[in-house]
Amino acid sequence: MPSIIEPKLISGNANLPLARAVARRMSMHRGMSVGLVDARVERFNDGEIFVEVFENVRGEDMFIIQSTSRPANDNLMELLVITDALRRSSAARITAVIPYFGYARQDRRTKARTPISAKLVANLIHEAGIERVLTMDLHAAQIQGFFDIPVDNLYASPVFALDIKHHFKDMSDVMVVSPDVGGVARARELATRINAPLAIVDKRREKPGEVAEMTIIGDVTGKRCIIVDDIADTAGTLCKAAEVLIENGATEVHSYISHGVLSGPAVERISSSVMKSLVITDSIEPTEAVKACPQIRIVPTAPMFAQAILNIWNGTSVSSLFDHETLVPIYEGMYQAS
Repeated sequence: MPSIIEPKLISGNANLPLARAVARRMSMHRGMSVGLVDARVERFNDGEIFVEVFENVRGEDMFIIQSTSRPANDNLMELLVITDALRRSSAARITAVIPYFGYARQDRRTKARTPISAKLVANLIHEAGIERVLTMDLHAAQIQGFFDIPVDNLYASPVFALDIKHHFKDMSDVMVVSPDVGGVARARELATRINAPLAIVDKRREKPGEVAEMTIIGDVTGKRCIIVDDIADTAGTLCKAAEVLIENGATEVHSYISHGVLSGPAVERISSSVMKSLVITDSIEPTEAVKACPQIRIVPTAPMFAQAILNIWNGTSVSSLFDHETLVPIYEGMYQAS
């Protein structure tokens, strides 16, 4: 088998702009052109997915960049079919780069006779021939244990910390808020990075997607509150939490969300909410409505994913990307250290 010389990238249709941005960043780091492998990923008239790779990938270290976002089933199937095409073309190693891991919210049985779909997806990915997964901000950390292959889970909070320090010059009145008890660890991690206090919104749901009551744990009077969460779907909970914070004395409310699913009425709700800004990553390709919304700002993840891919290829540490000192040069002055 030929020795592995360079990492090669291939992308499905889920988020081509992010895949191209990762390739550009890797080109900068490598000092040579790194492009996406020439391939076609298309659908037959009945919806079947077909993949054809036009370049030789025998003995190569392949990285498939494919979020399993909306439409989740199509994008997941694209990932699996691309994997099969590469495996049958004798690729040496296949790594799935999944910026947004779909089905992650189905990580446990909440009631009788329900599936654990995240485990099923992990099995499908493993059986397809993928040997490593690189993702960001899994909804539940235990999903890493669903896999029998290595899983590198990056975090958006170090990038968010850089962004907050850049945009919030005076940090004395900033407070980080977890929108529910389950997200306290995520919010605490960001609060520690920016040296800010922490509050919690205790919410009670009557049924999925609807919140019956919210209570603030902590004093937010006179604070600029930053809500931190991993996923914003219809944004109902997020907008209501912002209202409750303002009612309890907060002067401003901003939100930092890792994955902007933003389905249904989400953009309209955000536009008419009391939130001053919503910051999301580009792990999911934003719709035109999201890009046009003045309250929504998108921070790039390509620098972090490009470096993580290079670290995996080189056999060096991926966890080093969690450090402030490592991320600042990767983002090349985009955020000035304060």
